[in-house]
Amino acid sequence: MKNLSFTLLLCFAYVACSAQSTPFLTELKSRLTNAKRYTLQIMEAMPEANYGYKPVADEMDFRAQAIHIAQNLTWLTSSHLTTKPSPLSEASLKATNQTKAEVSMMVTQAYDYAIDAVGEFDAAHFDDPVKFFAGPMTKRQIMLLICDHQTHHRGQLIVYLRLNGLKPPSYVGW
Repeated sequence: MKNLSFTLLLCFAYVACSAQSTPFLTELKSRLTNAKRYTLQIMEAMPEANYGYKPVADEMDFRAQAIHIAQNLTWLTSSHLTTKPSPLSEASLKATNQTKAEVSMMVTQAYDYAIDAVGEFDAAHFDDPVKFFAGPMTKRQIMLLICDHQTHHRGQLIVYLRLNGLKPPSYVGW
């Protein structure tokens, strides 16, 4: 009886610990949904004629920055968070002549893919280790990296807008 009671206690403790992590996934899903909306507003603010703009020769142009956001979202998600295939092909992510509408569709699909993966993620796997070129990480760290990386490149898009005399949309981070 003592063993059964102890086993039940461990099971309840495990469920309680897993449930505590669930709010993180809900919050992350909301954060990525808002990031998607804001990123698309920034992309919409840049005229299509300026999608090839880059401030200096060794920087990515506006189009490439946006595609890089999509590429990184799909790469980190497909490599570490889900077994579902990326909605974007390698060829589409390497092309450099997409229209504004095509780039917008790619970024939308990439965010939706990451958002869906986060929504379906089992919190019991937060601490699962993954191999990463910068060193070992956990799946939770990969989720945080997704947020950090897309924020970094979205910030560059904002600078590109300003350098073209355009006012970026007001920030909404919640």
